[in-house]
Amino acid sequence: MNIAKWFKREAATNPAVQPPARQALVAVTPRQAMNLEAVYRCLFIIETAAKQLTIDAWRGNQPLTPAPSLIRRPNIHQTQTAFIVQTVQSLAQRGNAYWLVTCEPTGEVINLDVLPALEVQPKQDHETGIIDFAYRGRLYNSKQIIHLKLMTVAGEIEGLGPIQAAARSIGGALTLADYASKFTQGIPRGLLTSDQSLTQDQADQLKKEWNEHQSLGNGTAVLGKGTHFEMLYLKPSEMQLLDNQNFNVTQVARLFGIPARLMLAPLEGSSTTYANSQQEDLQLVKWTLTAYLREIEAALTDLLPRGQTARFNLEGLLRADTLTRYQAHQIAIKAGFLTVNEVREIEGLDPLDETPQPQEMEGMSLGNT
Repeated sequence: MNIAKWFKREAATNPAVQPPARQALVAVTPRQAMNLEAVYRCLFIIETAAKQLTIDAWRGNQPLTPAPSLIRRPNIHQTQTAFIVQTVQSLAQRGNAYWLVTCEPTGEVINLDVLPALEVQPKQDHETGIIDFAYRGRLYNSKQIIHLKLMTVAGEIEGLGPIQAAARSIGGALTLADYASKFTQGIPRGLLTSDQSLTQDQADQLKKEWNEHQSLGNGTAVLGKGTHFEMLYLKPSEMQLLDNQNFNVTQVARLFGIPARLMLAPLEGSSTTYANSQQEDLQLVKWTLTAYLREIEAALTDLLPRGQTARFNLEGLLRADTLTRYQAHQIAIKAGFLTVNEVREIEGLDPLDETPQPQEMEGMSLGNT
C-alpha cells in the first residue's frame, strides 16, 4: 500500500495523523551523544560483548547441527556477527531495531535486513490496534517488518533507549565538556595593577606593551613605578572541571548499565579484586546484555519453524579462567557426574582412548595365568 494514500485516508478521520519531525522530538542524537567519551565507551563495551556471541538453534534440549541457514547467516550479505552487532547497536542508540523480512513463496524466511531506525515510523490503527510501519514511501505490516524494543513503555508504540531517556542529562554533560575545553579562553593569565591613577588609554597601552614584551621567552619583565603583576594560578582539575566530569561518567555508566571498572573509572573507596570483577561481568550479562539478547532470541524464534528456538551461546562471556575451570572439573570427576572424556569435550579436546593397549592386554593375560 502506498504511504501517501494511507496518510490521506487517515487524515480524513484523524487530523493529527502526521507526526512532528523526529529531529524535533530528540534533544540529543546518538551521534552527538557519542562526542561524550563516556557514551562512546558504553556503546563500545556493548558492541564488544555482542561480537563475542553466537546464536544456535535448538529443538527441545538438543542443538540443531547444522543450524538452519536463517540462524547461521540471518543476512545473506553479512556475517552473523555483523547482523548481531547492527541490531544491538540500533537498540542501544535508538531504543528500537527493525528487521525487513524477505520470504520465499512458500513462506520460509530467507533474509533479514537491519533497517535504519530513524527512517522507520510505526503507525497504530486506534480502532483495530493493528500496527503498520512506514519506511521510505511504503507501508509494511508487522510480518514484513519485525520491531524490537530495548525498553517497552506502556501506551507507547516505540521503545525507549538510554540516550532518549536521559537526553537532558547527556546534553548537560556535553555542555559541561565543551565549557571545560574552552574554560581558560575567557580568563586572563594574570593581573597587572598600578597604584597610580591611569586613564583608559594609559591602561590599554600598558597592557599592549606587557603582552608584546613579556610573553613566553621574552626575558625579564621590567615594571614601571607603582606597577605590579600577579599571576593567576588554576589547578588542572579546576580548569577541566574534573570532579563534575567524573560524576558524569558515573551517571552515563549507570544509565547504560556498565560497571565502573569497565569504564576505566573506578569509584572512590572501592577496590577491584578478581572475585568482584568476575561478579561484575556476570551482572553485566544478567542485567544489561540480556535486555538486548532476549529481544533478538524471541524475534528469531518467531521466524523459525515451530518447535525450534534460537538461543545465544554465552559461554564465551561467562567462561571462567583456566585454573577455576580445572578445579571445577576435578570436583565433577571425583563426584562421579562427569567423566574425563566429558570434561575434555567441554574443553574442546579430543577424547582419550580408554580401550586397553596391546601391551596392557598381554600383561593382563600373563597375570591371570
